[in-house]
Amino acid sequence: MLLKPVELHIPDGFLSVEVSIVGWVLMLAAVAYALRQTRGQLGERQIPLMGVLAAFIFAAQAINFPVAGGTSGHLLGGALAAIIMGPWAAVLIMTSVVAIQAIIYQDGGLLVLGFNIVNMGVLTAFTGHFVYQAIRRVMGEGRNSLLAAGAVGAWLSVMVGAVATAIQLAVSGSSPLGVAVPAMAGVHALIGIGEAIITVGALGFIYATRRDLLNIGEAAPGKAGANWVLGGLGIALVVAMFSFAADPNPDGLERVAEDTGFIGLAQDSLYNIFPDYTLPFIGNEMLSGILAVVLGTLIVFGVSFAIARAQGKKAGA
Repeated sequence: MLLKPVELHIPDGFLSVEVSIVGWVLMLAAVAYALRQTRGQLGERQIPLMGVLAAFIFAAQAINFPVAGGTSGHLLGGALAAIIMGPWAAVLIMTSVVAIQAIIYQDGGLLVLGFNIVNMGVLTAFTGHFVYQAIRRVMGEGRNSLLAAGAVGAWLSVMVGAVATAIQLAVSGSSPLGVAVPAMAGVHALIGIGEAIITVGALGFIYATRRDLLNIGEAAPGKAGANWVLGGLGIALVVAMFSFAADPNPDGLERVAEDTGFIGLAQDSLYNIFPDYTLPFIGNEMLSGILAVVLGTLIVFGVSFAIARAQGKKAGA
């Protein structure tokens, strides 16, 4: 049986129209302010790194890993992006990833896209960033401090996003607060461990190979080298090729929806482009899934790179 990515994000129907509109307002405000904060701040090495990080996060999100009780989890990546690039650039990275997942792959609803971006892109980025910075100030510099701060920041970022989703479900009337919060926090406490492991692995790899990139959010000296940009994109594409091995079990939100009885509220997408991370014009299911994720990885790289380049051009202007 072929394993492939399962849909990861809040579908339309889980949140009320009123709550969804609030999510769009908050998301647009956050993205607009992120564009303002990064305008003129992106140097020659930050611009391609935004594309590389977005591509890696998209590809890694396509590989669900198993957790207890027939549930799967996946990387969010907001904390990782914020640790490397800073929180406002991370908001732009995560917006690119989550928006493309919804628009092209119908992963997450369009009406609830605002809160999907807020939960997975804004809250995770700022939680991861502030926790990371606080622990580093206490522990000081060095590899152990880096990895410990990254692990705690990544885990807490998942928990904050999960609890925020539970509150939105409760306000929407989909699930009582006393049910949604413990259920979402419980399953995502385990998923957060996977997030921490992946984040620590990525930070450890960067620390060992290109330590200078860890300071790129604070300063961007020098010019971008094509080798590390192509190398980073190549790593993202290799990760994308392993998307066929994603655990097929429901992710944390879907498991909670099934267990607490509001899974029936989910609404189908009004259209399909590449549904379920497949290319419908390719007959081989495994090849279709792999190429769909590879294509998405390249699209996300291009979109995030273009956003960063536009921000950089404004600095010159």
